[in-house]
Amino acid sequence: MSDAFKDRERGEELRYEMGQELQFKAEARRNRLLGEWLAHKFGLTTDETEAYVKAVIASDLDEPGIEDVIRKVMKDIEDRGAGISEAEVRSEMDRLFAIAAEQVKEGFKPGTV
Repeated sequence: MSDAFKDRERGEELRYEMGQELQFKAEARRNRLLGEWLAHKFGLTTDETEAYVKAVIASDLDEPGIEDVIRKVMKDIEDRGAGISEAEVRSEMDRLFAIAAEQVKEGFKPGTV
């Protein structure tokens, strides 16, 4: 019985780790999509877009949660005078997270986040 309990416990730990990994990938994918959305709003070139997307993704590594990303993009929006509200950004992040989570579940092209 003890072995069965340990096996079940290991299985639960593995499921938790896999869930955490999928969450991380979905958040990174959401940030990529957010960066692309904002780059389009800002009128950036293809090269500028890729650099901007990388900066948005990297900004999420500062602290847990989304507030570091919000601060970064709101400063960018203000600097560019883009006229996008924080409420719009948060709403778009929610919308994009659902898309990103689905893409992660389905799998997407290797080398993309």
